[in-house]
Amino acid sequence: MKSPDPDDTPILITDAAQSYEEEFATRRRRYSIMMALRVPCLVLAAVFYNTPWLAVTFIVLSIPLPWMAVIIANDRLPTKASKFRRYRDDAEVPRLERKDHPVIEP
Repeated sequence: MKSPDPDDTPILITDAAQSYEEEFATRRRRYSIMMALRVPCLVLAAVFYNTPWLAVTFIVLSIPLPWMAVIIANDRLPTKASKFRRYRDDAEVPRLERKDHPVIEP
């Protein structure tokens, strides 16, 4: 059997990239989660204003969150590194030997 031309071979649907809308929604969700983490840090800093070192710790933790949120949201989503079983041409598949098997007659 002749191997198909590489340009004519269809790709698996799982090999297809995620659509722009889905990727954008994922990135926007990541950004929102990261920015939402900043609010509790600032609220906790206000709650613990009597303990200055703890309040400063929460404020310091909240400072890099916007920067990290932008970096993570603008980063490309990771690609899947999974392997799929694809059709292989008969020439590539090793064949079992066909032997005559002795039969014991009664």
